[in-house]
Amino acid sequence: MNTVANINEFFNMPSIAIAGVSTNKKKFGYTVFKELKNKGLNVLPVNPFAETIDGEKCYPNVKSLPSDTKAVVVLTAKNKTGHVVKDAIEAGISHLWIQQWSETPEAIRFASEHGIKLITKKCVLMFAGEAHGVHKFHKVLLKIFGMLPK
Repeated sequence: MNTVANINEFFNMPSIAIAGVSTNKKKFGYTVFKELKNKGLNVLPVNPFAETIDGEKCYPNVKSLPSDTKAVVVLTAKNKTGHVVKDAIEAGISHLWIQQWSETPEAIRFASEHGIKLITKKCVLMFAGEAHGVHKFHKVLLKIFGMLPK
């Protein structure tokens, strides 16, 4: 459920993994990684095709993350999201943020059925500290139309 309490709890986790981090600096997956890192969060990139991203150790999948990792942002293509959610459940992840455009009804249902604290249909960059640029604009629009999480 998208509540302010869930969002705050998510960002207060000691580390946040990001499944779908891109090595291409023009891709959204890289932008999220860089922005969250610049905001001082301990981020763990997940990409099966990279050993490191910007000097940070990259994990090939969610199951290979350190066992104390409990939060994952899912930025994958829709056809990969279900697999990431399944791996997250098997790895003991308790919090998932499935980025808008990555979610599928099946992935959302599966995560919910397994008691995952889930945030969906919201852009992680609108809520990770102070939003900037287009993310700030989108957040203002959500506020105007009463669509911000409460």
